[in-house]
Amino acid sequence: MHDGPDIGAGRADRSPAGDLKDPWCDALASGWGELDGTGAPAPVVAPRPAPRQQGASAADIYLEVQRSEAFQEVRSRYRRFAFPAVAVFLAWYVAYVVTATAAPDLMARPVAGAVNVGLVAGLGQFLTTFVLTWAYARHARLRRDRAALDLRWTVFEQKRKWIRQQERHRVRSGARGQEGER
Repeated sequence: MHDGPDIGAGRADRSPAGDLKDPWCDALASGWGELDGTGAPAPVVAPRPAPRQQGASAADIYLEVQRSEAFQEVRSRYRRFAFPAVAVFLAWYVAYVVTATAAPDLMARPVAGAVNVGLVAGLGQFLTTFVLTWAYARHARLRRDRAALDLRWTVFEQKRKWIRQQERHRVRSGARGQEGER
């Protein structure tokens, strides 16, 4: 469970980009996949490694969470749904295409009036897409969203503590530097 505000609370006043008061801000992801003005994707420049400070870095926090049992459980739940669902849907799609190609007489068989088996199977593809989308959203809501939100709050709190440590270290370093100038 998290001790933060409810989802969506206080979202009317948007925080500036990268503001740590907003755990939903994805400042690290901004700029990915954008064009550079010439039509080509902008290069993703790796940040310079910061000098090693005391305590864990942001990368260490994310790696720690990634290795955690809670994160592995969320990923496992996702995989247990996604891989079989994709396999079943892909098999259904390939069966439709192969049947339409290999057995056109079967697909042309009338079902009711001008509606034939091929049309019913094609509409079934659309229906299957909507059913799969509904099932995925339901599975995510019931089996993964709460655990993922708890992980996000954990990372947010750890990152906030790390940034506070960095600020305290910077203030102390600045104070030492000013004492040396006197």
